[in-house]
Parts: sequence; C-alpha cells; structure tokens
Amino acid sequence: MEDARIEEKVEVKGEEQRDRIEGGEQKVWVVFCRAGKLRPYRCSLPSPTPGDMVVATTEKGLELGLVVKGPVELEPGEENLPLLDRLATQEDRDQWLRNKNLEKEAFKFCEERIRARELPMKLVSVESALDKSKIVFYFTAEGRVDFRQLVKDLAKRFKARIEMRQIGIRDEAKMLGGLGPCGKEICCSQFMREFEPVSIRMAKDQYLILNPSKISGLCGRLMCCLCFEHETYKEVGQKFPKVGEKVKTSEGYEGEVVSINIIEEKVLISLGNARGQVSVPLPQIIRKKKGEEKKREENKEPQKEQNPEQGKEKKNKKEGKGRGKTQKSRKDRKKEAPKK
Repeated sequence: MEDARIEEKVEVKGEEQRDRIEGGEQKVWVVFCRAGKLRPYRCSLPSPTPGDMVVATTEKGLELGLVVKGPVELEPGEENLPLLDRLATQEDRDQWLRNKNLEKEAFKFCEERIRARELPMKLVSVESALDKSKIVFYFTAEGRVDFRQLVKDLAKRFKARIEMRQIGIRDEAKMLGGLGPCGKEICCSQFMREFEPVSIRMAKDQYLILNPSKISGLCGRLMCCLCFEHETYKEVGQKFPKVGEKVKTSEGYEGEVVSINIIEEKVLISLGNARGQVSVPLPQIIRKKKGEEKKREENKEPQKEQNPEQGKEKKNKKEGKGRGKTQKSRKDRKKEAPKK
C-alpha cells in the first residue's frame, strides 16, 4: 500500500534525500495514493530514484508522491510531460502528516452535515492538497445529489476550495480495502493500478459455478481476478471436448460430455441408459474427427432444406387453385343474377 509506504518514508527517510534537483532531464513514475495510477513526470538531474519522496502538481494541487519507477531517458515527444516541483523536504513531510489529521476532521464534519441536511449520499474518503488549498470529498450515491449547500458549509469551515467527486462502487472498494473471498486483501486495493473489464463469459470459460455469491467481490460486481487466468483457461480449454459432445474412451466407454475439469485434466462422461457417469483422464478421450462430423452435417442439411421448400410450393399451388375457383364462382354468380 503506497499510503503506508509514504508514511514510512516520511518517518524514516528524513534528511537523507537530496534537497533539490539540478541539471538535465529524465523521466520517472510517481504514485500519490494506495495502488494509484503510475504518472510519468519529467525531472532534472540528479534524478530521484525509487523510494524517494517528491512534490508534484496534479489536478488536486500540490501533492506528496512516491517514486516507484525510473529514472529513464526521455523519448521523443515527451518534452511536454509535467515537471516535478522538487524533492520533498522535511517541512513537506511534516505538512503531509498534519494533513492526515485535517482529512479526518473534514470527514467527520462532512458526515455530520450530510445527516443534518438529509442528503442521499455516502461519504467514502477525503483528500487534501499539500498546501491545503483544495480538499476533495469522495462519495457514492444512486443518482445525482444537490450538494450546493453542503459545499458552502465545508468552504466556510475549512477556508479552502471544495470539490465533491462522485465515484462508483468499484472505486469505493479500492479506496476502503478489505478481505476478499480468498482471505487475502482485495486485488484492486493491493496492486491493481487500473480496472480491467470483466464479463460473465470469463466465468463460463473457466467452468465456474455461476452463483453471484461465488463470483462477486466486495463491491458486488464480478471479481477482478476472473480476468487474470482467463487467457490460460481459454487456451488450455481448446484441448478438451465441449460439453454435450459425444466421445469415446480408450477403455471402451462411449457417451456425452457432462463437464470438464481443466486443473485435474479430467472429463466427466454420461454413459446414458441409466448407466451413470464416469470420470476419464483427458489422454484417454477419443474425439470424432472434424472432417467426419462436417460430412455428416452436409449430408443432412440438404435433405432438411428440400422438404420445407417442397411443402411451401405445394401450399402455394393449393392456395392459387383455391383463389381461382372462388373468383370464377363470383363471376358466374354475377352472370346468373337476373337483370333488373
């Protein structure tokens, strides 16, 4: 967790860091929060190294960050990257620690005002700029919230620019952290820099039980770890027969595939006719050749296609004959009708 690492550096590193940056330019990557995004910055030589604390400007204002990667040479077109302000001084580190107390106070006061004004929102986290010029309040809500009066209360109390930022439930879980069904800290809070799209197809490709309580995380959405091994399962799964496919075994069994176990490399086959099921290792499975199956399908398809067309033609002929008879009978009736 970068927050814990930054706090450790604040207390331990002290004045061991260099006081300023001079000379040419290189590139480093900085994080500003727990499992936050890696942000590239230009820096002057001598460049900071991983583990050094720096001060940089972000959309929230001045922030204290931790260098986690670099330095490397600038590539063409990267001259417009934001420039690091400076290496963190002892005063910056002390201010960062004081801001933590300010954030706790702001969180408590904001919750009180939310309850007092009966706003349909849940406060998640508070972050303050290093110079206290701006305070950001993160919250969740089902819809849009009119928080204009709340912002006035906060600005009056803290004398700073106030920003209310609505986030999703996945971002909430990332900020708060917690333990997942596996017993470990949830991935998004521990090491994931960005969220990746997760679909129910991934759970199906891994032959998991499609039970929401089994494949959902703390946020209520599909677990992020479903995408970690998806490509491996997809690649290995091509060696297995599909569920519903008819196969034979080297021991003489013949039946339909009910399920497969990729980890144990076994296939469960239903023998039919109330003979039960049998689990067979993958090497013992004898699959039908694709060429034979295609030929059988091609031979069956023309017969199926001809029958419906012939039936339609017969129906059209019958309908045409029927219409002709009705038209003639009407004409005959007109002729036979006596003239007035």
